[in-house]
Amino acid sequence: MSIVRSLWWSARTAGEAPFDTAHLKVYYPAISTGSDTERLSGVFAPDPAAAPYPVVLFLSGVNVGQDSYRRFATAIAETGFVVVTFDRVAELFGGQRGLTVGVDLDAARPEAYGTRPTCPTIGAILAAVAELNDQGPLAGTLDLDRVALGGHSAGGTVVLQSARFFPSVRAVFAWGAHTMVATMLGWPAGTVLPAQVDCPVLLGVGTNDGVIKGSADRYGEDGDLRPDPVARTFDEALPPGEHLLAVVPEANHFGIADVDPTAARAFLDGPDDADALAPFARLSSAFLRTHLGGSATARTELAEFTAAGVLRPQLSEPEQC
Repeated sequence: MSIVRSLWWSARTAGEAPFDTAHLKVYYPAISTGSDTERLSGVFAPDPAAAPYPVVLFLSGVNVGQDSYRRFATAIAETGFVVVTFDRVAELFGGQRGLTVGVDLDAARPEAYGTRPTCPTIGAILAAVAELNDQGPLAGTLDLDRVALGGHSAGGTVVLQSARFFPSVRAVFAWGAHTMVATMLGWPAGTVLPAQVDCPVLLGVGTNDGVIKGSADRYGEDGDLRPDPVARTFDEALPPGEHLLAVVPEANHFGIADVDPTAARAFLDGPDDADALAPFARLSSAFLRTHLGGSATARTELAEFTAAGVLRPQLSEPEQC
């Protein structure tokens, strides 16, 4: 019987100890055999049926623990992917420490943007995943040439700003993320940066996203009057390609996560009157199976979602940013 199991790993990242380590949780399709090894260790072998598996690296929002995405990651993994999440406690800004994927702010300034990733941690995590493909229970079961980057909130933003610098990345998806940039970094108010992607992108957002609205002043805007930054990113920041936008009515910023009320900024969010996790997981799976797996069935699913108005494709070349 095929199930989803997980294991733990660590990766060294930028920074000084002890704020230089990422702790990974790796979800994978496994097979249950009822063996003594399973009973005594809790370790299940990967299901060999569809190996090697494409890898999906998912980046969290600021101060959002990776376990908040457990249900979402499991839903993706059970459709034939190895999904990697991670926690990394390091410097945020102004001397604060917290959960962060790691942002190179200098790489997001006008003189440097587009020359390197804004999230160098991505490379360190992918290197750690390559180690897992050489040892342990997942050895030889990961397809490191078929990688997708996903993210939520700030994690999705740095994915959009960094993906093209990693040649194995074939698809990008994000929820509640955009490329509008803070004026404190030296950009004019309302600037939407061109996404650093050269592969298909799926963006998702809820109509009750209070966190994006509550951050408008960072970008020199009025949250009540401005156009949605996610829609602007879709229309203005992406190069021509097979890109899709999903707007989930009545979902909020944390719609795909299990909210921790003691951390992050969920207190800014609008009401969550829709189940965004399940539909966005289905859309993400179909998107990933299309672009990482070459599935004709998944491509048909995306076409049906588009025909039903669930997805909006990119219809014309984006405006110049």
